[in-house]
Amino acid sequence: MKVRRGREVVSWSRFFWCTLFVVFCCVFFTGFTFSTFRLFYAGTLHPVLRSTWRSPVMKAISEKSPISPVVAVRETVTLPDQVLIFLKYPPSARLFTREDLLCVYWSANSSRPRQIKQPPIQVDGCDNDKQIVRCCIPPRGFTLSLDLKQHGNVPVGHIHRWDSLAYEALLDRDNTTVVFIKGLNLRPERASNASKFECVYGWDFTKTKFLLRSELLSIAQEIGRCKTPLSVLNGLKRDNSSIKVSIRVIGRGIFRTVARPVQLPGPEPPVRKQHEMCICTMLRNQARFIREWVMYHARIGVQRWFLYDNNSEDEIESVVDSLSNASYNITRHLWPWIKTQEAGFAHCALRARDVCDWVGFIDVDEYFHLPSGLVLHDVIRNLSSDGNVAELRISCHSFGPSGLKQVPIQGVMVGYTCRLGAPERHKSIVKPEALNSTLINVVHHFHLRDDLEYVNVDRSMLVINHYKYQVWEVFKDKFYRRVATYVADWQDTQNVGSKDRAPGLGTRAVEPPDWSGRFCEVNDTGLRVRVLKSFARTRLLPWQEITNGLVDEEEKRTRRKGRRRTLL
Repeated sequence: MKVRRGREVVSWSRFFWCTLFVVFCCVFFTGFTFSTFRLFYAGTLHPVLRSTWRSPVMKAISEKSPISPVVAVRETVTLPDQVLIFLKYPPSARLFTREDLLCVYWSANSSRPRQIKQPPIQVDGCDNDKQIVRCCIPPRGFTLSLDLKQHGNVPVGHIHRWDSLAYEALLDRDNTTVVFIKGLNLRPERASNASKFECVYGWDFTKTKFLLRSELLSIAQEIGRCKTPLSVLNGLKRDNSSIKVSIRVIGRGIFRTVARPVQLPGPEPPVRKQHEMCICTMLRNQARFIREWVMYHARIGVQRWFLYDNNSEDEIESVVDSLSNASYNITRHLWPWIKTQEAGFAHCALRARDVCDWVGFIDVDEYFHLPSGLVLHDVIRNLSSDGNVAELRISCHSFGPSGLKQVPIQGVMVGYTCRLGAPERHKSIVKPEALNSTLINVVHHFHLRDDLEYVNVDRSMLVINHYKYQVWEVFKDKFYRRVATYVADWQDTQNVGSKDRAPGLGTRAVEPPDWSGRFCEVNDTGLRVRVLKSFARTRLLPWQEITNGLVDEEEKRTRRKGRRRTLL
């Protein structure tokens, strides 16, 4: 008879300790393997990027200062006339200057290898996450990279095409994400069907199955408003430097993106705004005119200026710094995206909303003129006293060269005194709190919420002097590129008869023989008289001392740019 032996029973105590030992071994092995892999992978990286991986290890071993942190290329975007390279630095790292960098163009042709090096067009920004290096477009058959003179060569990675790209994003105070996107090709001044689109969030847009989708609440022109997922909101509170957002056209695909949501102050508007009157503008290579424009508008009641710099190559940074040091509340915001003025103004309105009661959207060649002798605060309060008015629409008088052939040394307000008889269009002062959620605007005015209204301001109370047709030396610069999305460039044959063009000028930057005498129907010296009375206490007007110096700098810059662009 066989005797069946009873099964041995393992005690719970022994089982617990065995399980704990196995888990510990797994964790230890995994951590060791990952660290080894990371060091191995770091060894395969470019020497410039490898130090970023090695420095913590080197510090732990040697107890000496780590290798100097270096830059990484975050994004690269090609515009029609230049390449934007966005850099990312480790915390507290020294930012590179134009003298530290070279744009390198090398040919992939093995039979005739060739390399060209030249300084960047410009290096902009003092932010560790968004410094921009601007290089010329590579010649056909050449590849672009960056040379960090003390650290070696860095490839710029995949280059995004500008004609189809999500380029900026803001997290609004209602926790929606406002996305600015190029290539939608939607009709101006009209909201589109949002159900044809959806919003997409993620870290790596090459792996679509890991992207998070959400509802698109509205879309118009170049702006979409997304319902931000809760997980994204929580992630942005911890680290807003990595996650991107884009828009997907249902049934077609996702727009490429470099847009990372930036959080605006909030969530509730302040009880009292810091400033009653502010100005937003977009400009390019207008440094020599900024001082006059700011100092005059400060005298009539403007308290804050937001400058959106659209790829300037002049001395704008030094001018802004000098005004800031002189106690003018002025900031320069890098906005490298070409032909996006409407989107830029919407972006500025959201930024200004928490600090400004009213914001004027005008150009640097446009000046508020008050024939009544009042200041802006008086006019705004008089016209908006009932509480329903949220926009003031102001007529523009277009001034011509007024017989001049050279830039007037006392400034545009004193120099140009002859204009067209009838006003052209209008510009606006708006309450940013009152804007429609779509943020639709056509540069001249915004769409308001349904319960609010606008008023047309009488020209005897407030008008804009638009020094649109200045001496040819200044006016010809407009031929390079227009900033508005829906306005054709001067060289294009599209809409030749539009009011956005100079009447009878055509599409070539060739000075007509009678240019200095054109656009002169009414002699208007109203603003000239007020300026001379208010500012001319000495021989020079206050903005002249810097303007003359900047003319020389502009001439030097033009010569440098000519040499640089003929090199390729």
